[in-house]
Amino acid sequence: MNKKIKPTRSFDDLVKIMTILRKECPWDRKQTHDSLKDLMVEEVYEAIDAIDQNNFDELKKELGDLLLHVVFHSEMASETNHFDIEDVIYGIQEKLIRRHPHVFEDVEAKTSDKVARNWEAIKMQEKDRDSVLSGVPGILPALLRAQRMQEKSAAVGFDWPEWDDVWAKLEEELEEFREAIQIGDKEESKKEFGDLLFSLVNVGRFFDLEAEDSLRLTNNKFQYRFQYIEKKLAEQNLSLEDVTLKEMDKLWEEAKETGETSG
Repeated sequence: MNKKIKPTRSFDDLVKIMTILRKECPWDRKQTHDSLKDLMVEEVYEAIDAIDQNNFDELKKELGDLLLHVVFHSEMASETNHFDIEDVIYGIQEKLIRRHPHVFEDVEAKTSDKVARNWEAIKMQEKDRDSVLSGVPGILPALLRAQRMQEKSAAVGFDWPEWDDVWAKLEEELEEFREAIQIGDKEESKKEFGDLLFSLVNVGRFFDLEAEDSLRLTNNKFQYRFQYIEKKLAEQNLSLEDVTLKEMDKLWEEAKETGETSG
């Protein structure tokens, strides 16, 4: 019945296609907000991976997938008369205007720090929150959550005045972690390790480094180099069990010199 539909650059046409799929496709029809949650998270990470790879063709596709989820959820919500895509569009426009009084009103904010402070103040007021940290989702990955909490507290003035202070705190936490390890106290070691990680995130934040991004890049780097070792050994009909650590280290250094991954 809809065989003549062709892709266009119209947002309205995307919404129409989603409406048709909800009526005529068995898979799309049976989906719910809950059933799509994990898929949405997956699409977010795929978009992030495309950004990390500086792959704009892939990023274009992944942003399309993310947009599909916005339209999909909005279509399902409209079927139960909760909201539709136009409500979503209106809501984000209204929020952007309200949260940028320095652009759309007469409020003065000449620095990004001042903008961030205004944003948090407006957010606290409109949501009637009793804590600036209330808006940080507990479901976030731990490193990202730590960074967002630190950023929000810093935006209202709760921050180290100088980077030397942050570095001193890191060294203090490292020493406390070392002492807990030496004592052999598992629970205390766990707590001190958490404090150390939190301090590391804070050091990175002080220098505009994203902890989650940094660790993800290192994970990718480790994966490439380790798989390089496996590949080179396989070319010699060898496995990891057949060689010494020294031989693996030699291949690791080779992987570093290929230039195929950062670091």
